[in-house]
Amino acid sequence: MPFDTNIRNTTIFLVIFILAFFPSLFHVILKPVLYPLELLTGISSEPRRILLPTCGCCPPSSCYPPPAIAAPSRERQGEMAWAQKQFTLPSKGRGSHLITDHVLQQLPEIKNYKVGMLNLFVQHTSCALSLNENYDSDVRADMSEALDRLAPEDKKGDLYRHSAEGLDDMPAHIKSALVGASVTIPISDGRLNTGTWQGIWYLEFRNGRQSRKVVATIQGEKKA
Repeated sequence: MPFDTNIRNTTIFLVIFILAFFPSLFHVILKPVLYPLELLTGISSEPRRILLPTCGCCPPSSCYPPPAIAAPSRERQGEMAWAQKQFTLPSKGRGSHLITDHVLQQLPEIKNYKVGMLNLFVQHTSCALSLNENYDSDVRADMSEALDRLAPEDKKGDLYRHSAEGLDDMPAHIKSALVGASVTIPISDGRLNTGTWQGIWYLEFRNGRQSRKVVATIQGEKKA
């Protein structure tokens, strides 16, 4: 009686389907065929298992001492801290004024910092702060005159729209924008780490004597 082709085709399909979804059965089916070859060649189809060395104690991980942990340093580290305060600058008229000594008098906290930064911010729009020459006063005079040439007063009334607060007001705003409202200075071992010829300038751009407020912010590592 001839073998039914439909049964054969169905059987082949089922075998392929089972092997596709259960590939491990393929190894089981072929093992009786491959076993004689393994005996002749000495090559096993079983996955190789790597044995880790042990020393006979339990658990094996106890055979290996844990890595040494460094003891915490007894040296006391400096404290990281912030400080902020407001102070008033000496009342000055138009010009460039050296104020380094005044800043140090107002901020004795600087001495407590091993390393850090000091930021000075002036809260006005017609003056400025800068770092520049701390010795020759002629430099400060020349700077004021140079800024006057860059932003002169509008005596003819054809340069600026804003003039409600006087001829010196709008030029003062321009100069303030050019120079800037703040400076940041590093602190090292309780002192401002400025250069040999650097000083802190307060530049006043209005004609009359003004009262100006500065916000000082210190951030850094305090001395141990």
